[in-house]
Amino acid sequence: MEGLRKLEKVCQILQQNNRDPSRLIPILQAVQEEYRYLPEEILTFVAVSLNLTPARVYGVATFYSHFTLIPKGKYIIRICDGTACHVKKSTGLLEAMRQKLGLKDNVMTTPDMLFTIETVSCLGACGLAPVIVVDDEVHGQMTPGKAVALIDEILKKEERLNGGAVTRS
Repeated sequence: MEGLRKLEKVCQILQQNNRDPSRLIPILQAVQEEYRYLPEEILTFVAVSLNLTPARVYGVATFYSHFTLIPKGKYIIRICDGTACHVKKSTGLLEAMRQKLGLKDNVMTTPDMLFTIETVSCLGACGLAPVIVVDDEVHGQMTPGKAVALIDEILKKEERLNGGAVTRS
């Protein structure tokens, strides 16, 4: 049943774009917005629906850095590691947030799929360095303590949304 619901939403996205192969990028953007990543079976379905080869759709999905084939958390935290942020110790933010979330080695997403942490080359807010962006909200002049407090704030928000039931792994 879950797979059918997935395909139903993709069919709506395809319909909204008139099943036009020239609208592949907006279609993939909408699919990724819905699922937070581009599942392989959905890419194949999109290819067949648009009369494109799966290789063509996969090629577009892997060419643009905006797209991801790996599931991401509900909250995507981007930590700037550009020159200005790096000089102002953005690596300390990363370490503090990874420790708070219990992320080890190269794992970037929490097991409960609530958080994904990414480092980026530049967020274009050098005057606010060091900078973190959560979804599309910019947080400047961050410290490790402020970064951890930001995660706590999100967790409290999630508890309110879920009636106090947020389980952390």
